[in-house]
Amino acid sequence: MLTVFDSIPEGLLNTTAANLHRVLPGPTLIHLSGRRPEPLFVSVLLHGNEDTGWEAVRALLAEHAAELPRALSLFIGNVAAARQGLRHLPDQPDYNRIWRGDGTPEHALMREVVEQMRGRRPFASIDIHNNTGLNPHYACVNELAPPFFHLATLFSRTVVYFTRPDTVQSLAFAQLCPAVTVECGQPGQMRGVEHARKFVAAALQLAEIPQHPIAAHDMDLFHTVATVKIAEGVSIGCEGDVVDLQLLRDIDHLNFHELVAGTTIGFIGKGAVMPVVANDELGRDVTARYFRMESEQLRTSVPVMPSMLTCNLDIVRDDCLCYLMERYALEPREQ
Repeated sequence: MLTVFDSIPEGLLNTTAANLHRVLPGPTLIHLSGRRPEPLFVSVLLHGNEDTGWEAVRALLAEHAAELPRALSLFIGNVAAARQGLRHLPDQPDYNRIWRGDGTPEHALMREVVEQMRGRRPFASIDIHNNTGLNPHYACVNELAPPFFHLATLFSRTVVYFTRPDTVQSLAFAQLCPAVTVECGQPGQMRGVEHARKFVAAALQLAEIPQHPIAAHDMDLFHTVATVKIAEGVSIGCEGDVVDLQLLRDIDHLNFHELVAGTTIGFIGKGAVMPVVANDELGRDVTARYFRMESEQLRTSVPVMPSMLTCNLDIVRDDCLCYLMERYALEPREQ
């Protein structure tokens, strides 16, 4: 199921994400040599509708036609979903939720990618994504360690630390090397493409990733404390829709804002049951800590900062409503 190349297939760099199926048979791993042998691993299109990573990498490779400053292993993920502009096809798992566990051919494929890269001793790993709502460009890490922070802040001073979901690419590669996920805003924005291109180019130029602690003033670190999903059987829509939970029409404007307790997230009917479920990093139900129903509104119960809120109801149903974050202060010994 995994196709592997040791060079760039003819015509690949002239091909948009939607047309990659014409050049590639499916998920593809491409190993390219460079002046420094330990490869930078870059994954793109784990979600087929998030094409910024592919646009950034193909622009970068066109610039380095002669020689790369460092070896590069490029994983191009869900080619079939990219053809249709979808996160994943209805009969597929989410390609960024299968880097741990088993049960599908796609799980086995991701294990093969990890094992191939384990043998190549990667220098660092970068997973490039978009999101659907209004969010700043930011980086995510799964380890509280200086090399992860230095790599992340090469992209943005805004860094999010999370450990759930634990089936994502960056967590799998964090066992091999410093690994980050970068969120580059919404698809189709050249600012996101250029930011991702510059980041990958800078990472390829690094001789090493610093091991010393990062200065506290160089990073705004947040910790994802809960994942919020729609409760089973609850219908969702926007303001004015006849549904169980009417989300604010501009709900994504709340992303990365520190909300005060009592902030309205949506509207509910009289006698409604709690329409959302929040689980912490250990999978415990913490809904009552973060949300309350009051005056036919769903409101926050404590100060919190959301990310990934979106007006795209398909994404809300397929993945989650949002993540909740709190500022994270590093221990003095880590500063």
